[in-house]
Amino acid sequence: MAKVIGVRFRNAGKVYYFAPGKLKIYQGDHVVVETARGVEYGYVVLGMKEVEDDKIVQPLKPVMRVATPEDDEKAAKNREKEKEAFKICQEKIHKHELEMKLIDAEYTFDNNKVLFYFTADGRIDFRELVKDLAAVFKTRIELRQIGVRDETKILGGIGICGRPLCCHSYLSDFAPVSIKMAKEQNLSLNPTKISGVCGRLMCCLKNEQETYEELNSRLPNVGDYVTAPDGLKGEVHSLSVLRQLVKVIVTLDNDEKEIREYKANELRFKPRKKKEKATVADEELKALEALERKEGKSKLEDN
Repeated sequence: MAKVIGVRFRNAGKVYYFAPGKLKIYQGDHVVVETARGVEYGYVVLGMKEVEDDKIVQPLKPVMRVATPEDDEKAAKNREKEKEAFKICQEKIHKHELEMKLIDAEYTFDNNKVLFYFTADGRIDFRELVKDLAAVFKTRIELRQIGVRDETKILGGIGICGRPLCCHSYLSDFAPVSIKMAKEQNLSLNPTKISGVCGRLMCCLKNEQETYEELNSRLPNVGDYVTAPDGLKGEVHSLSVLRQLVKVIVTLDNDEKEIREYKANELRFKPRKKKEKATVADEELKALEALERKEGKSKLEDN
C-alpha cells in the first residue's frame, strides 16, 4: 500500500496521483508538483489515502511543496499571460491563413512551455506558425489538435437541461455513449434531441443506463403476447418503464378489444426478440458515431 493524494490541474480535469511524503496535505490545498510536462501548480481533490501498489502508475512522483502565497500569485499571473498568448496566437494564425480554430492557451507553471489547443477539419501544417510563436515567446511551443468534445469541455456552456455542461463541471473522462442507450431509455432518435452542444451524443445518456437496463429486464417488449392476472390474453401496446406499467390490448368475451393497464409483475409472458428496423435517425446517428471514431489528435512540439 502507498500513500497518495489526487491532484487536478484543470477544472473537471483528470485526477493524477502523487506521493505526499512527510507533508501534511488536505483536500482543497494547492500544491506544486513535477509532471512529464514540467513543474505544475494544481489543487488537491483527494486527500491522503492508501492505495494498492498495482493501482498506481509507477514511478509515483513526490509533491515538491504545498503552494506558498508566492506560488498562488505566480499562477494568477500565468492566467493573465495566457490571455495575451491567446490573442497573439490568433493574430499569427490569421497571418498564416491557417484553417484552424484556436480554443485555449496554457502556460506550464515554470513557464518552460506554452501549449495552444485548437480544432480543425483535417491535419494542419503549422510548422511556420510554431517558428513565429517561438520567436515571440522565447520558450518551447506545443500545438495540440483536439476534438469537438474536448473543445466543449474546455470552453463550457449550458446544456439543453439549463444546467452547466457535465463535461466542464465534473466529468473527468468521456464515457462511451451509443444509440442503444437512447433506445433503451425510449428517447427520440432525432439527433437534434439527443445530441449535446458539441454535436455528439449527450454524455448524460450514460447516467441512467444501468437503471433502465435493470427496469427493462422486468418488462415484456412492445408486441409481445402476455397473460393478465384476470386470465385475459393480449398484445403489449406500450410500456411505462419507470412506473413498471404495461398497457395491453386484450380481447374480451364478446370479441371486442380494449386497452388495459397492468403492473408488470402481475403479467405472465415470454419475451421474444424483435427485428428492429433502422430509421433515418438511426443512420444519421451511426454516421455521427463513425465520424467521432475517426477523429484523431495531432501534435507537433518545438524542441
